[in-house]
Amino acid sequence: MAELPGFMTEPADDQRVPVLVLTGFLGAGKTTLLNRLLRDPSMSRTAVLINEFGEVAVDHHLVDKVDDSIVVLDSGCICCSVQGDLLRALKDVFQRGVRRENEPVERVLIETTGLADPAPIIHTLMQDFFVSARFRCDGVITAVDVTHAPTQLDTHREAVRQVAMADRLLLTKCDLADAPARATVVERLRVFNPGAPLVEVFGGAVGTEALDACGIYDPGSKSPDVAVWLGEEAARARAERTPATAGPTAWRRPGTAPATRRPARHDADVQSFVLTFDQPLDWFGFSEGLSLLLQVYGDRLLRIKGLLNISGDPLPRIVQCVQHAAYPPASLPAWPESGPYADRRSKLVFIAHGLPQGEVESILGSFCGQAPATSDR
Repeated sequence: MAELPGFMTEPADDQRVPVLVLTGFLGAGKTTLLNRLLRDPSMSRTAVLINEFGEVAVDHHLVDKVDDSIVVLDSGCICCSVQGDLLRALKDVFQRGVRRENEPVERVLIETTGLADPAPIIHTLMQDFFVSARFRCDGVITAVDVTHAPTQLDTHREAVRQVAMADRLLLTKCDLADAPARATVVERLRVFNPGAPLVEVFGGAVGTEALDACGIYDPGSKSPDVAVWLGEEAARARAERTPATAGPTAWRRPGTAPATRRPARHDADVQSFVLTFDQPLDWFGFSEGLSLLLQVYGDRLLRIKGLLNISGDPLPRIVQCVQHAAYPPASLPAWPESGPYADRRSKLVFIAHGLPQGEVESILGSFCGQAPATSDR
């Protein structure tokens, strides 16, 4: 069974190097975005790892700034065979700074292939002791081509997963689509990820602010912005507009085909929902229940974010999971004194694929000793 770490606190002044994952389906314009970002002087101490898929690496020749800070991982897709290369590259980035061969990096940016699933990358960043002690995953940024997104989301589950796991969505090629077309794409994206902030990109023009504040902390004030990070209100609103699925039958078994030849939209298979626990939770009971969920249903649990009231702990605890991987839990310095989270109730936001909400409620409720509330505040 997957295990969650015990009591841990990650302070706002965490000194580990933040790692951002830039993903997006084939043709989303990731290389164009990367070129624009690397022209900014503030990116001079950013190490860039570019993943290639295929026998001949091509994309790195399209990047304007090719030097020792850019490493090409070309032995396969980063979510599959290249994980060892990723670990070696991160270790080398750190050790070169220690040896003063170059300035210590302030940030690492990983550009994945268009077919990559971000979840194994996040897991790789956490599973190696050396790497996890020196680097932390700061977020997933997904580029979405607004001119091709509807078709890609209909036919490719990789595109759906990239959107669902994003902390921020960059809508590329907005100059090639009119406002109604962009609005239609946004509505589709909100099905798969209701809470992620959206940034429209015209002509590939993007600033480094697109990379900032992907986590729970505002990098300027170092203060937590729970509402934006958790995206609870957006998830509730999406759930209210989306008809409930029929249960497990809403999920189509791998290898089976829909009755018609038209591509099947994945919208009905992906749902978001919010669970609230009125009473403080026992940490070990909750972690056992969550571990069971990740073990059994990890491939269908695209994203989990939560703010928890743990018995015996005066601080709010953050829980975050991507598929089978659970981030190390962290504690905020204090509960908000006002607003929707001042009531100190535990709240969990789920984005799931073909997993009935009732199944999640049953498992967590049995381990936590209390049934989650599903009504509004």
